[in-house]
Amino acid sequence: MVHESDIVILGHIAKDIIEVDGESHKSLGGAVYYGGIAGAHIGLNIAVITRLKKDDFIFLNAFEKNGIKYFAYPSKQTSGLKNIYSSENFEHREYEPLGFAGLFEKREIPEINTKYFVIGPIIAGEVDLGLLDYIYSRYPNKICLDIQGFIRKIEDKEVVYEQISMEKKKRILSKVKILKIDQREAEELTNQKDIIQATRELFELGPEEILVTHQKGITVNAFNDIFFFPWKNKTSLGRTGRGDTAFISYLGARLTKNPEEALKFSAALTSLKLELPGPFSLPLYQVERLIKEAY
Repeated sequence: MVHESDIVILGHIAKDIIEVDGESHKSLGGAVYYGGIAGAHIGLNIAVITRLKKDDFIFLNAFEKNGIKYFAYPSKQTSGLKNIYSSENFEHREYEPLGFAGLFEKREIPEINTKYFVIGPIIAGEVDLGLLDYIYSRYPNKICLDIQGFIRKIEDKEVVYEQISMEKKKRILSKVKILKIDQREAEELTNQKDIIQATRELFELGPEEILVTHQKGITVNAFNDIFFFPWKNKTSLGRTGRGDTAFISYLGARLTKNPEEALKFSAALTSLKLELPGPFSLPLYQVERLIKEAY
């Protein structure tokens, strides 16, 4: 049976702990969770592919409640990270690994007709180069990638960023239509502190559009045109999930809007999400109102 969707998101659902100033609470996480629910909430037909411990399949109810089609496979562990913040600077966070659900297998990629296939791993090792090649063969010119899944890894119980060779960068990015990075990843990939210069370097390796989330807002290099919109949030209590929300809301908007208008929509929606923990779930008129008032 072939399924239909606007966007497919592949990645681990996570059992996270969010700690702010020493106070902690448990939370679900991952691109499939934050991005998937935000996407469904703006009216997209979302499908997710994920792995988690059989005992934790109850967490899949979050997808059912939001009308998201899911393909879930059992693993020995459920992925998770402890995200440690100080309220003085939500831009900086430290991580502690809590679990890892392992590498996806080729047989776990179902038949889905989709406009975008998003590879949204939390950590390196969910998707390897062989699986990326396989997904590309199935979904050419539809791959959207969050690069953290190739450069953020667990080493000695710590989360670290790995330098990758130019050869590996080319192999990955030549298959990507729309790339998502953050400020730190931009610098790790290019040694450029300047975001725009970093996107220009990465653009040469294949992606048509490069989305960057950073402290001031959200920037896109689309076909080598640069657009930027600032965040307009009043608090940052919902900082976790910012990138996933921005990525999927941008992609959803790109189905009908040009890059600049899609970016504006994503900036407004993500700004509202930043004020509240959990996935974006506000009425869409609030996004439209913020666009009129602030942009």
